Amino acid sequence: MDEDPRGNVLRLDAVPFRLVSGAELPEVTVAYQTYGTLNADKTNAVLVCHALTGDQHVANPHPITGKDGWWESMVGPGMVIDTDRFFVICTNVLGGCLGTTGPKEINPATGEPWGIDFPVITIGDMVKLQAALLDQLGIPDLFCAIGGSMGGMQVLDWAARFPGRVFSAVPIATTARQSAQNIAFDEVGRQAIMADPDWRGGRYYDAPHGPKAGLSVARMAAHITYLSEAGLHQKFGRKLQDRDALTFGFDADFQIESYLRHQGSTFVERFDANSYLYITRAMDYFDLAADYGGMLANAFKGTKTRFCVVSFTSDWLYPTTESRAIVHALNAAAAQVSFLEFETDKGHDSFLLDVPEFYDVLRGFIGAAAEKRGL
Repeated sequence: MDEDPRGNVLRLDAVPFRLVSGAELPEVTVAYQTYGTLNADKTNAVLVCHALTGDQHVANPHPITGKDGWWESMVGPGMVIDTDRFFVICTNVLGGCLGTTGPKEINPATGEPWGIDFPVITIGDMVKLQAALLDQLGIPDLFCAIGGSMGGMQVLDWAARFPGRVFSAVPIATTARQSAQNIAFDEVGRQAIMADPDWRGGRYYDAPHGPKAGLSVARMAAHITYLSEAGLHQKFGRKLQDRDALTFGFDADFQIESYLRHQGSTFVERFDANSYLYITRAMDYFDLAADYGGMLANAFKGTKTRFCVVSFTSDWLYPTTESRAIVHALNAAAAQVSFLEFETDKGHDSFLLDVPEFYDVLRGFIGAAAEKRGL
């Protein structure tokens, strides 16, 4: 376990760092983890991109929660992303709260945490920062960029923004444009946080605690979208929590209520409420087609990247139709693309869970791409 929860931290040389909005960050730090060894030709780097509430601790115990890394079933020696073969790197995204510059970090102009003065960021800004980190580490390009949900947005942005630097790309359970429904869910979460009196206009870092209640509600609402009705029914149904009869009150009568409350209460111990505001806003702004003249195919014009697009049947946050739109655009751009939809009742979070067929396919795709790469 790392003594410093941030793991590796690098101060960026290329500053000020200019954002898509036009704002500039005068200082930037990037917190990241690596696994495996970079080969002599520097051709075996795999960038794992984390989702909204993830972080850089992919395949090691989390330094705050003590739990396993969020993708330990995927990344490690002999695993699908084999660290005996590949050099894996994962950064805490820009705007995050585990070491990379974000609202809880110090604004050098004031000496105080940025708070709500932190500029609004985009998925493109996250990707540009990852690229700047690779530049500073002397890694010219990626063998593979892979990630689910918001991580998949980063993968798509990488392939579009730096087509010559991505040999293969695996966007999983994601979209090329945040839908109105998902913007609506994000707004519910943000309003829950901002309505909490402990949010204090985003300036709570000197207070005993931040907006725990609001952030907990935001997490609970979002967590429902990560699951599926079939999965919830199978796991919880209408089972009561530690009781034989209804209380006719508002305590957690049902197991699903207790489960969500647990998800909310544990989340606030490891995540910053302001980061939640900024990162969900970045997801809302993601519209790759809009960045390329309104046609998604333009984002991938001339690409040499090999793509493997993945969706899950019970994912109603980013349903298969979103992945098919990506595949159609890649086809229109004459890109090399494989598409797979997996049958599962585990919902959006399937990419984090044990879906053996999913792992088998990814192992095959990554292995074949590695052979093409000469790895």
